[in-house]
This record gives sequence, C-alpha cells and structure tokens, in this order.
Amino acid sequence: MSRLAVIAVLATFALPGAGAGGFRFRAIDPDSLELSENGKPVYIYNHGMVLRNGAPEDRRRSSYVHPLYTPDGVALTDDFPRDHWHHRGIFWAWPVVIVNGAKRDGWLLKGVEQRFERWIAREVSPGEARLEVENGWYAEGVKVAAETVRITARPAAGGRREILFALRIEAARDPVEIAGEPAQNKGYGGFSVRFAPREGTEIVTDQGREARDTDMVPHAWAQLEGSFAGRRAGLRIDPDPANPGFPNGWCLRHYGFLGVNYPGRSSLTLRRGEPLEMKYRVTVYSR
Repeated sequence: MSRLAVIAVLATFALPGAGAGGFRFRAIDPDSLELSENGKPVYIYNHGMVLRNGAPEDRRRSSYVHPLYTPDGVALTDDFPRDHWHHRGIFWAWPVVIVNGAKRDGWLLKGVEQRFERWIAREVSPGEARLEVENGWYAEGVKVAAETVRITARPAAGGRREILFALRIEAARDPVEIAGEPAQNKGYGGFSVRFAPREGTEIVTDQGREARDTDMVPHAWAQLEGSFAGRRAGLRIDPDPANPGFPNGWCLRHYGFLGVNYPGRSSLTLRRGEPLEMKYRVTVYSR
C-alpha cells in the first residue's frame, strides 16, 4: 500500500469529537462506530452493510444499534437471531413500504433497504455524546426516502443510562406509503428492540406486569427485564408524548422483543417536505 493510500485509510477512521476521557467515538471496523464512556462501551452503531452469524445473504443490512450495553457492561441486544434473522438490535423498519404502487418490505429487507450516506455530527461533551446520521431508503438502487437519525447518550448515573433517539423520515421524491404488519392484525412496524438471550423475562408497562404477549394494546411506555448471563438488567422505551399516534399500540414478546407500532394497522403516506418525526427515550439499567 502506498503512503498516500495509508494516509487516506487513517483519515477515514479519524473521528472528530473523539475525546480523551468521558465519552469517546471510535471506528472499530469499516462498518461500525463505537461509543464508550470512560473506556466502557455504550453502544455500537452499524453503518455499513453487515452480514453475520451465518445469516442468509438477503438479510444483509445497515443503520441500527447493536450491541447496546448497560453502564456495567451487560449486552442487552441481539443481532441476526436464528429465529428471526431480520431482527437487529435497536432498529426502525416497516413491513409495508409501497413505492409507485409496488409493495416492498423494509422489515424483512425485501426490495427496500436503509443505506448510510453521511455523518452529520459526532460530538462529545461532559454532559452528552451526540451522533447524527443521514441515511437513505433505496429500492432497486433508487433513493425513495431520506432518513435522519440523532442518538444522544447521557452519562451513566446510579447504574442507569438514558439514550435519546430522534428519527426524521420523508419521501425523497414520489410519495411512499408505510404500514404495520397486516397479517392477523398484528400491526408491528416502527421503533423496535430485539433482546439478547436471557432467563426470567418480565415485561412491565404503564398498566403493570404483562403476563402474555400482546399486539396493538396502547401503552405510554414498556420495559423488558431479565437475567442476562446471570446479571439482572433491563431496558425501557418511553415514546415522546408528542409523537404521532401516542399512546401507540405495542408488539410485546416474551421471547425478547419490544416494538412501538406506528402507524400500526393503518397506513401513512410520506411526502417530500412533510417529514415524519418521532422521538424515544431508551433507559438501560442493571440491578
């Protein structure tokens, strides 16, 4: 490799906003960016087209968070689980994506996919670490929607951490229709978390402990807790009350899944210049 090529590679991995102490961003490989706090991992944002764990080629994907950690190092999320190859840490996707009359599936990664386009911000301070990314939705090589993702991590305190997600999605040109899963009126699709293997799973919502799996029951928040390799930990999602459809219906699964369903069993048309904006607070903790 020439000297100029080496310099180019190093420049690709040099991250503005990478601090010496507190929060720090660093590229761990060409596909993934890690945020740490005081040397302990917080999360990894996967921006490259990733395929792992022997998954089929058609499950390759990008633009999601995995792993996500508690402040003391418990990895809460899963990626490429064999029971649902398409599940991917913290992600946002819809099983119905209609472009120019053609139905595609961003949930199962059939006919439409998210692609990284550019970093908007990677900034750290004593009070937060902010990552902002511009992505595109692509169908047959054509950009059909523009997506901006902002992830703001707060410092750990008392064994807990808050991470704020802000999503902004609009059509790139022609209108794009999105909807939740229509089969059996499940309605899933939207902001979702797939959990790592665990024992003793408990799901709690604003209505108390949930003893069974449910679809489209409205909740102001939901939380899943369990024993991850013998360590009790959990994650709670609080949608912003200003989000459309609040309080939303949820997909709650004791095998390890929480999803905020929007627009659920209805459909929503994304138009250029009329962005869909949604915010979520994710709290991770261990006991």
